[in-house]
Amino acid sequence: MLWFTSLAAYEQALLASAFMYTMTALGAACVFFSKKPNPAVMTVLAGLAAGIMIAASFFSLLLPALEYDSVLPNFVTVTCGFLLGGAFIIVSDFVFTRKKARFESLGGGRNALLFLAVTLHNIPEGMAVGVAFAVSSVGEGAALSALLLAVGIAVQNFPEGMCVAFPLRKEGLSRLKSFAFSQGSGAVEIPACVLGAVAASFIAGLLPWALAFSAGAMIAVVCSELVPECFAGNKTLASLGIVAGFCFMMLLDVALG
Repeated sequence: MLWFTSLAAYEQALLASAFMYTMTALGAACVFFSKKPNPAVMTVLAGLAAGIMIAASFFSLLLPALEYDSVLPNFVTVTCGFLLGGAFIIVSDFVFTRKKARFESLGGGRNALLFLAVTLHNIPEGMAVGVAFAVSSVGEGAALSALLLAVGIAVQNFPEGMCVAFPLRKEGLSRLKSFAFSQGSGAVEIPACVLGAVAASFIAGLLPWALAFSAGAMIAVVCSELVPECFAGNKTLASLGIVAGFCFMMLLDVALG
């Protein structure tokens, strides 16, 4: 841990994002060993992912954002940043929904849209982790909080990789192509994470905006993708997954952060 904290913020971000991508690839690799995932397991995993991201948005992003001074009052900066992050995801989803017919070559419009939506929301996720590592350079204990955020996102990346790979496989793509597209959706987190760390490190005034923006984007992703997905299955399992995921991330962040 001492070795990790001694690294520059962009180096920490690079290692963390590589781990996050690896979890996506591992989830996607399940397509080589199974025809379809267990629906109950996928419901619980999607719920866990939603709970983890909700807790991470609050404890690892919004709370640190409120601690930074800016030209505007803190609550105004955080509120505006949060709204911009949420609007980014909502507008992007709207645009991709209207353009989904262009991506039928990926194995069907719906699955092309799923691939693009996952790829899109991985960008603010990666930036969120990068910004968190930039914050870690100015506060003791913040490095652990940033690392926990990366671990939380990595945990939800595993079922996410499965959720992209298996539908593509169902539409007729080979296992190799399904895996390639799915792991590719997670690869964007690496440059996004490093960019977030570098930008936030050099522009101090950007930190509270970037943290709040990332939180808003993550909450929008949870509401538009994960919650509908898990509650389309078993409501009880979905609720248990969300509560368990939130508690897991909260305990890690509060107890160890």
